[in-house]
Amino acid sequence: MRRDSIILAPDSYGKQKNNIFAGSILNIYMEILIGLTVPMLGTVLGASTVLLLRNRISQITNNAMLGFASGIMVAASFWSLLQPALEQSGEGLANNWPVLVGFIAGMAFLLLLDTFIPHQHTDGEAAEGPKSSLSRSTKMILAVALHNIPEGMAVGVVLAGVINGDTNLTVAGSLALSIGMAIQNIPEGAIISVPLRGEGKSRGRAFLMGALSGAVEPIAAVATILFLGSNTGSMPLLLAFAAGAMLYVVVEELIPSSQHGRHSNVGTVCFAAGFAIMMLLDTIMG
Repeated sequence: MRRDSIILAPDSYGKQKNNIFAGSILNIYMEILIGLTVPMLGTVLGASTVLLLRNRISQITNNAMLGFASGIMVAASFWSLLQPALEQSGEGLANNWPVLVGFIAGMAFLLLLDTFIPHQHTDGEAAEGPKSSLSRSTKMILAVALHNIPEGMAVGVVLAGVINGDTNLTVAGSLALSIGMAIQNIPEGAIISVPLRGEGKSRGRAFLMGALSGAVEPIAAVATILFLGSNTGSMPLLLAFAAGAMLYVVVEELIPSSQHGRHSNVGTVCFAAGFAIMMLLDTIMG
């Protein structure tokens, strides 16, 4: 009996070790799945408002939603992206240069996309980017897709850090970022689907097109995860890159659009609310 126990003990230990390893792999896949799908669900929820609302969004509601989304994105850019990037790179300019380069590169990347991709914002009369024969509704969807690229990159780079065991990036922090992106995607989904209904699309088609506009976000997240791989050395640069890209969208479009009409103060107040919510999410869960 004693000999059997001596023989069986290592085998049972090996099975237990394999079970723990399999469990950790499963947890990683669940974290990736949740991180990728939660922001998309926010877009779908926002797009569903077209099934209930009239064919247009009032100016005051539009300002409130855009201001709120701006606040969340600005807070996420710092608390979820720039702060961990600076902590990873270390103190002093000699160590912080990847953060500076990444931030500027992220801004430049979105500037290029904004310049070379034809798109049209829902509150604008003229299309932006190169001349194109694309329909107005297609250009409106492309404008939202431009927003979702940096948001997807932000989620992807944080998830990649968690997968690779980065000590400055936690599962709770990645979940906080995903929830924050989902919250700010709700008004974005509404802002694209309701105007599409006003353009003459059926409610079902407007909902579907608004919901699918958020598909760019998980695609960008997966692309970022695959690009980064196990190379955690470039993490500070990519975190700052995502932050710069997000802030370009905020400064170039969201904040100016939230200040239209007589109710510009509504956009400002909602910016503060969005910033506070995202800051609390990240500091409590991060």
